[in-house]
Amino acid sequence: MKFFIDTANIEEIREANSLKILDGVTTNPTLIAKTGRPFMEVVKEILAEIPDKPVSLEVASTDFEGMVREGEMLAELGSNVVIKIPMTVEGLKAVKHFEYKGIKTNVTLIFSPAQALLAMKAGASYISPFVGRLDDISHTGLDLIADIKTIRDNYDFDTEIIVASVRHPLHVIESAVIGADIATIPYKVIAQLAKHPLTDIGLERFLKDWENVPEKPF
Repeated sequence: MKFFIDTANIEEIREANSLKILDGVTTNPTLIAKTGRPFMEVVKEILAEIPDKPVSLEVASTDFEGMVREGEMLAELGSNVVIKIPMTVEGLKAVKHFEYKGIKTNVTLIFSPAQALLAMKAGASYISPFVGRLDDISHTGLDLIADIKTIRDNYDFDTEIIVASVRHPLHVIESAVIGADIATIPYKVIAQLAKHPLTDIGLERFLKDWENVPEKPF
């Protein structure tokens, strides 16, 4: 399973990248707004830190012409830029346009298998079903991931499934069990994946025992 980090915070990206497990970055207008910094300044900094891994940058327009104009501008920023497009009829038209031009796309705000199927048929490079937001309204978000994977595998679509709106480590683990291609994860969840209380207890015990070892070499 690939790990993307879902943030526009350059410090979080650098910290995650230092772990040598980072496979890409996803952003959105909300995440960039949280930085309080100019859009292009943030984006160029991210691309400089992650020059050889996919970075999803989202368009702001909702009409086909606007998505195409903005997406083509963003694609010029780097060969690793993936254009993030909302799951709408106009968005599907834009996905097909970018597929013809050889520009990768990530269709976002997917909440149903039908939406995922349409995006895959349109030629999306990635699709981003949102599990956390479905959980918030008393639906089981991970059921959506399982359904999408079954549909994708039934018809051999090339689209990769990005599990988005990840809220906790269990979302990541269960997505891996289902066989999703990617989880895009906030930094705090990446840190939580590394933690276990028994690991902490075991380490504390080992260190105490180490103090009793005679003639330690280091």
